[in-house]
Amino acid sequence: MPLDLEEQEQLDQLKAFWQKYRNLITGVLTVVLFAYAAYNTYGWWLNRQALEASKLYETMISAVAKGDQEQTLRAANDLQKDFARTPYAPMSSLIAARIAADAGDNAKAIDYLRWAAKNASNDGYLALAKLRLVTQLIEQGAEKDFAEADQILKETPVAGFEALWLERRGDWYLAQKKNAEAKKSYEDAWKTLNQAKEFPEEARRLLKVKLDAVGGVAQ
Repeated sequence: MPLDLEEQEQLDQLKAFWQKYRNLITGVLTVVLFAYAAYNTYGWWLNRQALEASKLYETMISAVAKGDQEQTLRAANDLQKDFARTPYAPMSSLIAARIAADAGDNAKAIDYLRWAAKNASNDGYLALAKLRLVTQLIEQGAEKDFAEADQILKETPVAGFEALWLERRGDWYLAQKKNAEAKKSYEDAWKTLNQAKEFPEEARRLLKVKLDAVGGVAQ
């Protein structure tokens, strides 16, 4: 059936549009298709990484149960190296730090905590790594250790961990015999803790002990 003049004009306009923009349209479609393929491939890769990391993490937990320190730390190192983007890497680093500290290797414990504090994407693991790192640094007691702990405590606290940040600041002051400043930090931590009802009672009892030690009053 022959096209009428209006239809012919529309067809001519479509042809002219295609001639003018076909390279652009083809390019955009190609980019979209490549992006879609890359997204699917990346998703598959992430799932694969998580699966492999979970297996290695299970191996580590088994080593912990057996008291095999060497295998435990080796698994933690492998998770850091090969599966840093998975949550299993910071989880294992926190465990490895505890194992190393219990064995008296504070330097190694600090290395694990530094790694987790730098690489953890989960807020909970990030906060725990930073808070434990501050504690380890305070226990080391050297000037450079206090300086590093100070820099961490000056960072914005991870949401939900403000009270513990203030408590660690109190620990930092107390270790340097600055009791008045420690008392103020502990009191601020207590007030903040009272506003965060989800904190376990053990945390309140420990902070109360610290407050009592510097002559503070829990309110």
